[in-house]
Amino acid sequence: MNQNHKAGNTDFDVIVVGGGTNGLSAGCYLGMEGKKVLVLEALDKVGGMASSGYLIPEAPQHLVHPCALDMMSMRVHSHVPAELGLERHGFKSVELAPGYVYLHPDGQSLIFWRDREKTAAEIRRFSSKDAEAFLEFMKVIDMFLDIALPMMRVDPAKTNLGVKLKMLGTAIKHKALKPELMALMTGSALQAARERFEHPVTISAMCALTGLAGDISADGGGIYYALLGFLHRFGVGRVLGGMQQLSNAMQARLEELGGQVLVSASVSEIVAKDGRIKGVKLADGRQFMARAVIAGCHPKPALDMVTRGEIPQHLLTRIAMAPANGKGSGPLKVDLALRGQISVPRFAAIRGDGVDLRKTVMLIGTEEAVLENFAACARGEVPKLPYITVAAPSAADPSQAPAGQDVLYIYPPVMPVNPNEGWDALRERVADQVQEQLYDYIEGIEGQVIGRHIEAAPDFTARLNTVNGCVVHIDTTSMRSSTMRPAYGLGGDTLPVAGLYFGSAGIHPGGGVNGMAGRLAAKRVSKYLSKKGN
Repeated sequence: MNQNHKAGNTDFDVIVVGGGTNGLSAGCYLGMEGKKVLVLEALDKVGGMASSGYLIPEAPQHLVHPCALDMMSMRVHSHVPAELGLERHGFKSVELAPGYVYLHPDGQSLIFWRDREKTAAEIRRFSSKDAEAFLEFMKVIDMFLDIALPMMRVDPAKTNLGVKLKMLGTAIKHKALKPELMALMTGSALQAARERFEHPVTISAMCALTGLAGDISADGGGIYYALLGFLHRFGVGRVLGGMQQLSNAMQARLEELGGQVLVSASVSEIVAKDGRIKGVKLADGRQFMARAVIAGCHPKPALDMVTRGEIPQHLLTRIAMAPANGKGSGPLKVDLALRGQISVPRFAAIRGDGVDLRKTVMLIGTEEAVLENFAACARGEVPKLPYITVAAPSAADPSQAPAGQDVLYIYPPVMPVNPNEGWDALRERVADQVQEQLYDYIEGIEGQVIGRHIEAAPDFTARLNTVNGCVVHIDTTSMRSSTMRPAYGLGGDTLPVAGLYFGSAGIHPGGGVNGMAGRLAAKRVSKYLSKKGN
């Protein structure tokens, strides 16, 4: 039913604003309960951050992922695709082995295997002390995950007594690790690395990995090591055929359940009256009625769309000040279509073990570079040292580029959101800089580029209706989690307008392609609709 509005069909139980994976997830879960659901997506296809397409005119057979690529988060919450039966609708994924590799400027490399003992063996090539420290550190990270994961899978607004008792049991069982856990949760990611490790390759690898989540020097950033825990516990996956296949499978499941999806349908107003949801109004004048609305977009534009006067001003202020790339840094995205295939012979020769690094996610950036990148962005400057995440999706899935060619996914995670010179003046120049920085690490790029696709923070903001180009909507910090996400008074199971719910990365459990925020929103809406009078 991917169609324009059918005449007369304007009344729904629930309308979802935003057809990303969370919006589609919410729609599917409500559809499974027999609810009449309409999903409205402003773009010409579903997916949002979880999309892919042929976006380079000069290379119409090179598949581009303009935002998300990996499936670590969905593997953490693997019950979502299983519960929705997405495999029946074409969703297939494979695990990358290995998942991540750190490339040091001197030609050394450190693979983050899913097997922690194999990762420790990698570290042992540089320092036996670091290898043992790593295995001890993983015990602390395991404890953190054992406490955090159960809460990530439930509604934080509920009592969750059973989950809390389980968490308490975990804390008691590992009470000797409590001081280390508290140091990790209150300190910075950089502090945790420097406390434990001595070799520059080990420290740099940890900084390059955790910098993907946020400022490694910020207090509370120790929780970014959850990435390391997820990597070892769940592995890294890729969607076969590109990320769009996941979003398309969710749309197909929703339509199978009787739900409707309208694309190119921009919402101009979430209509409310006397503190209660009435429906939505589109930019083209069409109106749809519903008993509940789920905002699958960033919480700020969602509240801004609600009928003027229905949301108290102090809450509008609170969400406007919620940090979204609040430290002034956010990712740049450059995709390259190549005439040939990439290789990393310098690193492969030093390793000498035959591991195919082409299929991994490559992390480039020393401790000094990661710190320089965050500091430069805070000044509104473009960083000078390379801190880049890069992958060749076509290496793991050859269907994503013509035979013998590659598409390259380049993701410098720390670039200025609002550079002093402005992105319009910088976009091509910075893309050139990043591309050239890769020449020292990867062969097969220089002189082999057919075309490229570039997006900086303003492009993410415009295309995805987010704030400051923040791909996780609200920055990941201990103060923006659970019912405090996106802000105090807005992270519970009710909002000031009855029938209005958030259902995006801006609420619990946060960012990542996993559909969990949509699942949570669906449960909240289901409870609301079951009450008499709703």
